Amino acid sequence: MTLESAGQLVDQALIDQLKAQYGLDQPIYVQYFKWVAGMTRGEFGQSLTWKTPVKELIWERVGLTFALSLASLLFIWVVAFPVGIYSAIKQYSIGDYVFTFISFVGLGIPPFLLALVVMWLAFSKFGISVGGLFSVDFQDAPWSWAKVIDLLQHLWIPMVVLGLGGTAGLIRIMRANLLDELHKPYVVTSRAKGMKERKLILKHPVRVALNPFISTVGWTLPGLVSGSVIVSVVLNLPTTGPLLLRALMSQDMYLAGTIVLMLSILTVIGTLISDILLAWLDPRIRLQ
Repeated sequence: MTLESAGQLVDQALIDQLKAQYGLDQPIYVQYFKWVAGMTRGEFGQSLTWKTPVKELIWERVGLTFALSLASLLFIWVVAFPVGIYSAIKQYSIGDYVFTFISFVGLGIPPFLLALVVMWLAFSKFGISVGGLFSVDFQDAPWSWAKVIDLLQHLWIPMVVLGLGGTAGLIRIMRANLLDELHKPYVVTSRAKGMKERKLILKHPVRVALNPFISTVGWTLPGLVSGSVIVSVVLNLPTTGPLLLRALMSQDMYLAGTIVLMLSILTVIGTLISDILLAWLDPRIRLQ
């Protein structure tokens, strides 16, 4: 269909050859089990669009996607954790109102729109391009310390753009949970016994309020990977997002299926890590 839409004449012999080459002449369940069996050998099939093995297409992009997702997750935690505590302790203060306003703005602005605004400001005010994860000199260069440093210099903009929405949401969750804990009897009793305020807050209420941070690991990692598709297209990032979008548009089943499989594996791994960390953090979960 793709060849015919491009204006090429396709005879039945070529169609049969392509079907045999990609295994499309077999039942769907046979194709699936062959694909799964190939995974045990590190083979994920051949891309119908790029005409190359899928593992060669996604290997470097998976590493860059994971680096960007991990950086965004750390940014979310580093910012949301102290800001949420401050907003709860200083409830209805000027700082609380300021962070609440910023949180609502972060929740309301789509990441791709924020990416467009950042690109426009960078180009119009400073005359620089913020697209991509590497400078022109390092795009096709082999990996070295200089390339890693160049990556870190370009990583912070997509990290902030992707992490702003998650940061705003966790700030509100942290604030609400901590406010709920601060008014419970065990906090009042500990304060009446003379425990220092900082130790009191960090030892008990904050520890319980941390549960949402840990429980969101299961969906934050795949959410960042899949949710960065439009942002990656806007910022021209060499991650799996644009690759997945093109694979879906061109019906490249092996490439799209491999990326979706990776997202599923990330979800399972993230959920397992969340459960283990929650049991370690909150004794009430272990007892139940």
